[in-house]
Amino acid sequence: MENNLIPLLPAAEVLLTALTVLVMDLYLREEEKGILAWIGFLGLAIAGGMSLFLWGGREALFGEALRVENFSLFFMLLFLTAAAVTILLSVSYIEEAAIRAGEFYALILFSVFGMILMAAAEDLILFFLGFETMSIAVYILTGMWRERSEASEAAMKYFLVGAFAAGFLLYGIALIYGATGGSTNLGRVAAILSQPKDQWPLLLLAGVFLLFVGLAFKAAAAPFHFWVPDVYEGAPTPVAGFMSVAVKAAAFAAWARIFLHRLSPLQGDWTLPLKVLAILTMTVGNLLAISQSSVKRMLAYSSIAHAGYLLIALVVGGEMGGQALLFYLLSYTAMALGAFGVLGSLKEGAKDNEAYRDLAGLGFKRPFLGAAMALFMLSLAGFPPLGGFTGKFYLFRAAIVAGHLDLAIIGAINSLLSVVFYLKVIVAMYMEQGGAEGKPFSRAPYLYLAVAACLIGTIYLGIFPSAALDLSLKSFASLR
Repeated sequence: MENNLIPLLPAAEVLLTALTVLVMDLYLREEEKGILAWIGFLGLAIAGGMSLFLWGGREALFGEALRVENFSLFFMLLFLTAAAVTILLSVSYIEEAAIRAGEFYALILFSVFGMILMAAAEDLILFFLGFETMSIAVYILTGMWRERSEASEAAMKYFLVGAFAAGFLLYGIALIYGATGGSTNLGRVAAILSQPKDQWPLLLLAGVFLLFVGLAFKAAAAPFHFWVPDVYEGAPTPVAGFMSVAVKAAAFAAWARIFLHRLSPLQGDWTLPLKVLAILTMTVGNLLAISQSSVKRMLAYSSIAHAGYLLIALVVGGEMGGQALLFYLLSYTAMALGAFGVLGSLKEGAKDNEAYRDLAGLGFKRPFLGAAMALFMLSLAGFPPLGGFTGKFYLFRAAIVAGHLDLAIIGAINSLLSVVFYLKVIVAMYMEQGGAEGKPFSRAPYLYLAVAACLIGTIYLGIFPSAALDLSLKSFASLR
């Protein structure tokens, strides 16, 4: 059977760019390696253009192992955008930290390639290959700052926990392979689940449960969240931001395709456990964030709480839940990447300034960065009219319409609880003195450009959400 390989062009372009960056890194002098960032950025932009060109198409490749439709293209564009912003945020950071530029940018691109495979995979083996490609690249990125012992420790912790999660996934896939008579295709699994419930193999249900646990690890859902604060704190700040949005989005893309689409007959069985998981994740993330003295650790616990909000969409299911999930991922990407970007601007030489006291007076020393950080914090807390408010509104609305009023109320209470630690950042920036100076525009123009792009996205998604909501709905509906 012949395959139309055109839908693979975005992924192929990302892989080719990664290899180009690696090869050029061998031949460029140290002072010339700044061009590698622009090669990576250009490759991502070309891949984004290819994804837009493919929009509206629907192709299945390699015997239904890979499917490229609006859903996978939506996540391709999200991953490509997150990676492009991360590269802009990293230019000045990796120069100061003496991180090897070629390896850094190539690993960002390799991780995006794995994410694309995860979002488009209709076969569990291909999904696992994408999962491991992404994970291995991010493990190395976490420990790229070799002179910093915390980075090495974080990379080792992440590797060990990631190996544990991969074991759950692989054992789950093995059980599904046995239950389906030698197939790992999600279409085959869906066909078995279309039969009466009493005919479902117990082995298949056990495999699905292990998949569930493996994805919960990668999404940092409680009680599988314990690795997040230490890993984010030890990783370079732009990498922590990239992990908080892109890796999380890849996990939820897989969750949506596998569970909300192919395994939807099981929704009645997982609704209660998933609801408990969502409540636990939101509450644990927000409660532990309050006591942190490091803004970076606070943002790490905040990312756990936002994973809990995203789990609400999985509880709701259907097109309403899918629309809320995709839109919230868009808004979270803008505000979280922007917040980590501002935090990265405080770096001075070999020191990461990431405590609340380091932000003291930033609103007056660097007015743009201070104002941007304030808006990102307000958006993460859910203040109107910013993207975080709109995202939470549609999440909680979907929960209420689906009959989960209790979940919406607990989510709203958690959102109010988060105001405590988000406003603490604003208080430090505008009501305290001292702290780090923050980089001026002349020293980090690309960082300012990336923060500005995130700020525009945060405001736009809050004030004019209709186009993004429509895009989210159409993207999720393309799975049907």
